[in-house]
Amino acid sequence: MDGTVGDLGEEGLVARIVQGAGAMPRGVVLGPGDDAAVVACPDGSVVLTTDLLVEGRHFRRDWSGPADIGHRCVAESLADVAAMGARPTSVVIGLGLPGDVEVAWVDEFLAAAVAECARGKAALVGGDVVSAETVIVCVTATGDLGGNAPVTRSGARAGDVVAVCGRLGWAAAGLAVLSRGFRSPRALVDAHRRPEPPYDAGVRAAKAGATALMDVSDGLLLDAGRLASASGVTLSLESGCLEVGEPVATAAAAYHVDPLVWVLGGGDDHALLATFPEGTRLPKGFVRIGTVEAADGDAAVLVDGTVPEIDPGYRHFS
Repeated sequence: MDGTVGDLGEEGLVARIVQGAGAMPRGVVLGPGDDAAVVACPDGSVVLTTDLLVEGRHFRRDWSGPADIGHRCVAESLADVAAMGARPTSVVIGLGLPGDVEVAWVDEFLAAAVAECARGKAALVGGDVVSAETVIVCVTATGDLGGNAPVTRSGARAGDVVAVCGRLGWAAAGLAVLSRGFRSPRALVDAHRRPEPPYDAGVRAAKAGATALMDVSDGLLLDAGRLASASGVTLSLESGCLEVGEPVATAAAAYHVDPLVWVLGGGDDHALLATFPEGTRLPKGFVRIGTVEAADGDAAVLVDGTVPEIDPGYRHFS
């Protein structure tokens, strides 16, 4: 359909989104279209998370198309669900839009959001729309623990192995490329626009006995520091165990940057960081990157035995 969301109006826009959400999978008792959705909760508990994305802060429409933004907003929240050791089940999206946004933009956003929900084996079950001065997206996601206890950040113990599943540094390298006015290497730009969290890895980690688990959204050093602080331990990482993807290495060489700056301090890849008891056979996709040590004073993150002198990651309000 041609035209803008202002032309379509609230009722028309909501009806279009409800239609675009598609068929509801098993486990969704009532999908979008009523005052609220109803989702089954088989084991009596639910994992619940929310993310707020604001144009100009989390994404730029001159860098990312509507499909990129739809994909990314869902990926961020489903990664948080996976980071609790849960299986994603449902997503609700609140969407603030200027009235001059084209309906085609919403259609592309919605199609990508629904597709990423499907990749995570979740369903888009509802949401809200509102007029706004800029594009704002609020995503709430739920997950099913399957009767198991959640895996939190606070369970790491001295002697555990530190492991990661997923890419690190790719999205940060893509941001560096875009910031310089380029659109290639495409693999890096796409990594920034459309992260690929390993959704199934959270459940695999929980089944393997992970003692702590979290999503790496703001940077490995920063998020590892949060896990270390919550657990009261020191994480000792080994740079030689950190994979530097070939596109990351190539871009770093071109820009005269140490690629570990992106791997250690870059966010938005949404890899999963976990700790496992020593001797555990790591689940598929996880790679050992260090060990957990007793904290000598305050909790800390060390790389090759020292505190790295680089920006550890992204912080709001700083």
